[in-house]
Amino acid sequence: MSNEYRHVLVAVDLTKDSHKVLERAAQIAERNNNAKVSIMHTLEPLGFAYGGDIPMDLTSIQDQLDEHAKQRLSEIADPHVTKENQHVLVGMPDTEIHRFAEENGVDLIVVGSHGRHGFALLLGSTSTGVLHGAQCDVLAVRVGKKGEKSAE
Repeated sequence: MSNEYRHVLVAVDLTKDSHKVLERAAQIAERNNNAKVSIMHTLEPLGFAYGGDIPMDLTSIQDQLDEHAKQRLSEIADPHVTKENQHVLVGMPDTEIHRFAEENGVDLIVVGSHGRHGFALLLGSTSTGVLHGAQCDVLAVRVGKKGEKSAE
């Protein structure tokens, strides 16, 4: 069994910190014989936010959100990830990340983590959810104000 990663999945929230998370994943992929890198963002379905009780069709709004997310993901992904390895999915983030990882032979998931403590940690962030259900290694890259470090 090889200790080398072959497929790295970067799960991002499309904030400015996403670049930092992708940079870290790209470095790891490079050190692992240029492992494949996929990047994904998960949009929660609009119906979830409103309990599904909406008297209008949200399809066009969801499509606009989807298009905007794809555009933003593309900006973040360049030049590290090819178009066919950029994915915007609709669903619950940790569930979709696990499903994608299992279906695509991912052996490392890289996510950003704000390192929250106390209630925020108990209530669960996406990175915590990803860690608990993952069938492969998970790397949480520290992002946000407290995690700022000078370039290595």
